[in-house]
Amino acid sequence: MDIDIVATLIGTIVGLIAGGGIVYVVLNNLMKKRSRSILREAEAEGEALKKEKILQAKEKFLQMKDEHERDAREKDKRIQQGLEKHKQREQQLSRQQQELSVKEKKVDAEQKDIDQRVQGLEVRRQEVEKAHEKQVAQLERISGLNAEEAKKQLMDSLQDEARTGAMALVKDVVEEAKLTANKDAKRIIIQTIQRVATEHAVENAVSTFHIENDELKGRIIGREGRNIRALEEATGVEIVVDDTPGAIILSCFDPVRREMARLALHQLVKDGRIHPGRIEEIVAKTKKHLEEEIMEIGKRTCIDMGIHGLHVELMRMVGRMRYRSSYGQNLLQHSRETANLCATMAAELGLNVKAAKRAGLLHDIGKVPEGQPELPHALLGM
Repeated sequence: MDIDIVATLIGTIVGLIAGGGIVYVVLNNLMKKRSRSILREAEAEGEALKKEKILQAKEKFLQMKDEHERDAREKDKRIQQGLEKHKQREQQLSRQQQELSVKEKKVDAEQKDIDQRVQGLEVRRQEVEKAHEKQVAQLERISGLNAEEAKKQLMDSLQDEARTGAMALVKDVVEEAKLTANKDAKRIIIQTIQRVATEHAVENAVSTFHIENDELKGRIIGREGRNIRALEEATGVEIVVDDTPGAIILSCFDPVRREMARLALHQLVKDGRIHPGRIEEIVAKTKKHLEEEIMEIGKRTCIDMGIHGLHVELMRMVGRMRYRSSYGQNLLQHSRETANLCATMAAELGLNVKAAKRAGLLHDIGKVPEGQPELPHALLGM
């Protein structure tokens, strides 16, 4: 029994060893086949990679060759252009040299001609001097006077004639100056005013309305300009829409109309609805509001200054001063300061302080008329 078990164990062990050997042989063969397959794949992949790198190298070489040939062509082109310019420059210099040679020959010929003329003139001058000396000698013999005495008599005669002519000329100039003095004085005054009053004229006639973007200019102009025409007719202000960025120019000699146009534009832009009907409505409301504000400014000014009993129309004109400037200063502020100065001087002189203050406040009232009167502002205010 034990011998059978041992034999069985030995058989089992031998079988296991034999099976392991077989498995080892099989696995070894499989591994060799796998290794050869991997090796073939690696060789194929290496060959493909090698061909790809060779193709890339060839493409790179061809690209570099093309770039080199292109650079060479560009360099040849630049060299050719430089040669052409140099050739043109040489031709131009050659033409200029030929022209210069022609001019030099012409100048030489003219110089020879001038020299000949100078020699002829010198001979002529000597002949004239000899003839003059003969004539002087003959005149001295006929008149019995030498050259110095004759010269003195001639100078005395010429001085008398010149003095008489000068007196007549001075008289004529004085008479002409009297006739033209008034005209020249007016011309000088007008030119002086035009030179020094440009800034004040611009300040009193132009206002600037600022906008956020230039797209609003097209909406303000409207289709075929109907909006801007309606706005100009309603306000009486010329509206200039040009290339000035972010700005529209309002031009009018009446500052109240300019302010009304500015406020109306501001309201229209804020509202967003811009068309002729809406423009007339907004301008009417703005005009009414501005007139109320002008009247309120006039009343408040009179109350602040202690001036009572002023006519309603005068108070409205005082309010209009708020929108007018004079020589760079606001007209209302200037009139208030003048009224205070007049009151102070009247108090010092023992005069009517209230009347002086009223006169100071109203002294420039003629500068804020409704229309365009022909009278000066002082006469208009009086």
